[in-house]
Amino acid sequence: MTLSTITIGILTISDRASQGVYQDESGPAILAVLREYIANDWTPIMRLVPDEQPLIEAELRRLTDEDGCCLVVTTGGTGPAPRDVTPEATAAVCDKMLPGFGELMRAVSLQYVPTAILSRQTAGIRGRSLIVNLPGKPKSIRECLAAVFPAIPYCIDLIGGPYITGNPEHVTVFRPKT
Repeated sequence: MTLSTITIGILTISDRASQGVYQDESGPAILAVLREYIANDWTPIMRLVPDEQPLIEAELRRLTDEDGCCLVVTTGGTGPAPRDVTPEATAAVCDKMLPGFGELMRAVSLQYVPTAILSRQTAGIRGRSLIVNLPGKPKSIRECLAAVFPAIPYCIDLIGGPYITGNPEHVTVFRPKT
């Protein structure tokens, strides 16, 4: 895989969706937003796992180390319930954590619901990959990505990933002027 290849992982964490109790709407919601925001050609890799920390960790490693995703966006498992372990799985596989992502997402979500303080979204770096945890609701996914995506391409630049160009019709990407 060359550095110019852009591969992005979308990982849904849900017991019920992984069992077929209902259809995953969160992963496709991420895909739809990223298709709006990213001007480059890119390839999505979509996966679905239950709320089991070892399975989440294994899938994060697979998406970053084997599939070469420069960005992995997760959805689900960020609440306070006992089976919500996505942030723990993310922290376990990352070299560095980026708590500002979660802080901003909670601040944005608080404009809509007071229960946003219960959310534990975070982000971290594994090698040349950025992992971002999003909530599980499609509406919240759009709100949170709108808040954090402007910083994502520059973060990927800083860790040696491919150059991601934002679509100015939908998002303004921030890169410092050199």
